[in-house]
Formats: sequence, C-alpha cells, structure tokens
Amino acid sequence: MPSVPDTPNTEKRRIRKGSKEEDEYLFSTHTPEAEQLKIFLDKKEMQRVKSRVKNKPIVYLTYAVVLIFLAMFGFIIFFLVHDAENVIARSSNRRQDTLANSVSRGQILSSDGAVLAKTEEKDGEEVRVYPYGETYAHVVGYNDYGKSGLELSMNFHLLTSHENIFQQINDDLAGKKKPGDNVVTTLDSRLQSAAYKAMGKHKGAVIVMEPDTGKILALVSKPGFDPNEIDKVWEEIHTQEGQKSSVLVNRATRGLYAPGSTFKVVTALEYIREHPDYDSYSFKCTGTAEFEGVKIICINKKVHGNVNLEQSLGYSCNTSFANIGMNEISMDGLHKTAEELLFNKALPYDGDCARSSFTLTGSTSRTLIPQTVIGQGETTITPLHNAMILSAIANGGVVMKPYLVDHTENVNGTVVKSWSSESAATIMTAREAKTLQELLLSTGSYGTAAYKFKNYRHKIVGKTGTAEKDSEGHLNSWFVGYSNPEDPDIVVSVVIEDSDADGLTGVKVAAAVFETYYP
Repeated sequence: MPSVPDTPNTEKRRIRKGSKEEDEYLFSTHTPEAEQLKIFLDKKEMQRVKSRVKNKPIVYLTYAVVLIFLAMFGFIIFFLVHDAENVIARSSNRRQDTLANSVSRGQILSSDGAVLAKTEEKDGEEVRVYPYGETYAHVVGYNDYGKSGLELSMNFHLLTSHENIFQQINDDLAGKKKPGDNVVTTLDSRLQSAAYKAMGKHKGAVIVMEPDTGKILALVSKPGFDPNEIDKVWEEIHTQEGQKSSVLVNRATRGLYAPGSTFKVVTALEYIREHPDYDSYSFKCTGTAEFEGVKIICINKKVHGNVNLEQSLGYSCNTSFANIGMNEISMDGLHKTAEELLFNKALPYDGDCARSSFTLTGSTSRTLIPQTVIGQGETTITPLHNAMILSAIANGGVVMKPYLVDHTENVNGTVVKSWSSESAATIMTAREAKTLQELLLSTGSYGTAAYKFKNYRHKIVGKTGTAEKDSEGHLNSWFVGYSNPEDPDIVVSVVIEDSDADGLTGVKVAAAVFETYYP
C-alpha cells in the first residue's frame, strides 16, 4: 500500500486502500494502475452523461403528465364550485327534466308579491296554474311543449329545493316531493296590469325599465294567450288556419318594427357628432319636400316653418331630417353610430331577443336616404332595444343590462341567489346623452306628445314615432321616453299596431303607465 512521502512539514501517514485519497493519489501518478483508473472513470462519466441525455424525454413527459393532471384536477374543482350549477341550469340541459321526479315546481312571483305561476295538485297530478292568465303570458311563459319565458330560463331554479335539510330528509323518507325554490321577478304587478289594460285589443308591446339598474318592471305583448289553456293554444296554432298565428311571439323582445320617427334620435346624434355647432342648425319646412326624386311629407302636411334641431325633434319634422340625411351627415358615419347604439348586434339580454337591423351605408343608393333617416325603409328595431337607447340617454350614455329576476328563495322565504345591476355598454358620451336629453324635452313640452305631457307633473323626455305598416295606409304608433330627467325614474317603450283603427297611440299607453307609477 502506498504511503504519502515525508516532508518537513507533514507527518508520515498511511492511505487507506479503496479510499478517495487512494484514487486521487493514483490518478496523479503515471503508473499502470493510474491509467486504468482514468479509463474506468472516463467510461463511468460517459455512461452517466448518456444516461442523463436518455432520461430527459422521460423526465419531460413525466412533468407534462403531472401538469396536465393538476390542470384537470383544478378544472374539476373550479367547475364544481363555480360552473356546475350554471351548466345544469341551461335551458338545453335535459338533466333538468329528471329533477321534476323529486321536486315540486316552485312559484313565480312579482316584486310586490303577486303569484304569477304556481303548482297545484288536481286529481292526483300536478298542474301548473297561472292566476293572471294572458296578462303575463309571454314574460312568464308556459311549462309544456318545450317551455317558454321565465318557465324556461328559470327552469333549473324552480326545480331545485333549498328547503331545510332535515325536512328534505323527511320528505325523502315519506316519498314526498320537495318544494322547489320560488323565483321573485322584478315585475311590478301594478305597471304590468296598467300597460296590458291600456293596450286594449291592439297588437303591440310595452316595456317598462329602470334606466339606472336595468330592472324590467313590466313586459307586455299582444295578442296574448292563456297559458292555463296551452293545450288548446298549441292545437290551434298547428291547424291550417292557425299556422300564421303569432300569439306565441313575444313582441317586446322579438318583434321587429320600423322605428318610425323614434329613429330620428339616432340621426340627431350623428348630426351632433359631426357638427359641434349643432345649435346653429336651421331649416325651412314647407310641409313637403323632394330629395333625389323621393317625396317626403310631414304628418298631415304640417308646415313647421323655420326650425332648429330641437324643434325638428319636437315637431318630428320629416323634411328637416331628410335634409339632414341628404346634406348634413355621412351615411358611413350614421351606420357606425347605429352600430354603436347596438343595431346589427345581439343585445345584452339573457332572454330570447331579436337583433335590430340598420343596413344603410355610404355606398347605398342615395334615393334610400330620405326615408331611412326618418325611420322608414329597411331599418327594424325591437321595443326592448328602443327602451335601451333611451335608458342610455337617461343614464349618462351607459346601457345597463336588462334583467327580469331579482332573486330566488326557498319555500320559507330565505334568499338563495340574487341578481343585481350590471353595466352592459357605453354607447354614447355623457355629454352627448345630456345634449339629447335637453333636445328631447321638446317632445313633451310643446311637440308631438304635448297633448298628454305638456302640463304633466313630471317632465317627460322622449320621442314619438309613426311608421307605415303596409301599402294600405295602416300605421304603427311609437312612444319611447322617460320621466323626471333630473333623476330619471322609468323608461317606457310602446309600439301599437294599427293605431289608425281607433286613434290609440303609444303616447296614450305610456301616459297610463306613468300615471300608475306616480299614484
């Protein structure tokens, strides 16, 4: 066994065989043993490097599998905590049907406690009962033939029970169905009844909203149907005579109408955007005018004389607005403004709703401009959309998402889930909203709605509209507006079909709603 050479400063010591010191000593010499050790160590290092390179893909694959597993595990936890209820609650999820085997469908209530839908037992079977019949038919809906309205959108909540857990166990043991949760809506029974009654026998729709919250206080569509007799209704609409019936169509959200002069709000906004000096606008109305061969006539050929922009809106002067469209604004600009006001887009609303349409652009034939800018032509809008535009004006340019459900509660009245206000879009600046509000005060103070609102106790901001329905001269009447501009209370949007039949106008229906709101 080798030994460390003696030096003046070290003591002689022995190197233990097989130790690291022996390897180092041999490695530093040029003996055969040292050469063999070097070869051995080099081979060992090469094997270690090769092993490391060979194992890298396996390590990476292991890491990837672990990360995927963790991601899947995290998603499952997130889904169970956050999304499971929403997925099950979707109206297309058939799993909801199985809930009816163990849960008795809950009630639908108005905000002031009126029972709009309930479940009763008759002859040993559960029957859905609608105490108000046609009044809430479209908004509450029906519970058969695929469901509709709130019966459809709130199906999961109505078939979910949050009754006391001990009582649920007792019900299960007794073989009884558990009571489903109740849905408490934002609907005001006074306003709903007033709007329904005011419409008489006319077809059309009424929407009443709070502009600063988006709460829908009333939603009426006519013609209606009795959801208590849905079997008969369903049978009738599937006969040859009833195929064209539209009684099941919710005109408030799906009815597409020519906006008539209510579209002048959009045209006026575009003019304001292109002309900062909008208050200097002037036009001489002679009752009729011709643009690109298209004859435009003011209602009853009324001569309005010299009018500014405010008076053009207040008197709803067709020739003045046709002049604005032809000579004062860009059609591409008007198209852009219309789309910013949610035309051609899905509305931020959870229920079934049609898209309003505006197609005019700078490349469209100029002969279409005069009619389009006054709300005729191919432009269409829903009553809900019209209400949202006026809500934005009342709310500083911000559209709040319209909603119908305030909360759900269990059978004992304990709140389970609540819905709240939600900002949906800013469609104009606060300054533009303020300007339009000031201009639209003219409608109620001296303009086309003054016969009802001139001496009303609250100021009304709004716009009337008369739209030709067909070539036979039948007219639809619009009113859309809100009350108390200093602190807006409610927005009312009304369309009355065939208003020329007996003179019922959107203004008269809106007035009935305002009078009910302010007792």
